[in-house]
Amino acid sequence: MGQCVTKCKNPTSSLGSKSGDKESGGKSHKKGGSAGGVGGHKEDPGTQCSKATNELSNGTKPLEVTVETPIITAGDTRKDELLDGDGLSVKRIEELFCCYKDEQEDAILEEGMERFCNDLCVDPAEFRVLVLAWKFQAATMCKFTRKEFVEGCKAIQADSLEGICSRFPCMLLEAQGEENFKDLYRFTFQFGLDAEEGQRSLQREIAIALWRLVFTQDTPPILERWLDFLSENPSGIRGISRDTWNMFLNFTQAIGPDLSNYSEDEAWPSLFDTFVEWELERRKKEEEQALTAKEEEGRCTETDCSPTSDRLETEGSRGSQTWGGH
Repeated sequence: MGQCVTKCKNPTSSLGSKSGDKESGGKSHKKGGSAGGVGGHKEDPGTQCSKATNELSNGTKPLEVTVETPIITAGDTRKDELLDGDGLSVKRIEELFCCYKDEQEDAILEEGMERFCNDLCVDPAEFRVLVLAWKFQAATMCKFTRKEFVEGCKAIQADSLEGICSRFPCMLLEAQGEENFKDLYRFTFQFGLDAEEGQRSLQREIAIALWRLVFTQDTPPILERWLDFLSENPSGIRGISRDTWNMFLNFTQAIGPDLSNYSEDEAWPSLFDTFVEWELERRKKEEEQALTAKEEEGRCTETDCSPTSDRLETEGSRGSQTWGGH
């Protein structure tokens, strides 16, 4: 996964650098091993208190009073970088975010997202990026706010590019669970809306692309027929509502590929009624065309055989006449 690591333009960043590894390792050593390492630590003479050495007039020495000055290290003045004892560094997450954030807005926008995906060795349009956006609870496509990015990295327990890459298999497996996929599916609809324009329904082209994307790991048999229906009937379909989007998942789970158990009397969206009618009519035409083609093929076979028989009979009769005439 080394090829996935990109150093930040900020020279103070320690992502993927040897110096950064040493720094974080050193700090955790101080915190974890302070109790066991005291025996080998030499006391700094400069930190010892001054002692009163003047003798009293009666020849006795005064009591020695020692005032200890606490040693303040650089690590104590900074906020704790570890979360839940797993070695997750908020500072490293913030630095990673700054590598890709926009110069004007405190967010990762389209250009930064492309570089981020490139460094993760993933295509921005593939399913893994959708799952990552789901785990980050991103509100808009092609955008991660600072809060979404930081909280998302915490959620998947990763503070580096390698860490995020290593979490993909677990995230994909998690998305296969019934309840998790339902949550991912409903997230995808909201993710596809343009929040700034206040959209409440998905554009047809966006919906088609997102349906194909969200069903990457488990494609329903009826999906392609549904998408063909949406593509071939643009005039009657302006957009996909949230209800239609959500109900289509139920449709794929309840209705068989042959559509035989579909009933218009049930509370399905009217668009589903139109689709089932369209699909059954399409299948009927296909069957008729197949039957016609088979009949024509049979006729052609009979036609091809007849001339051959006639020709043989004609040639045979000619031969008989020739031999008879001789």
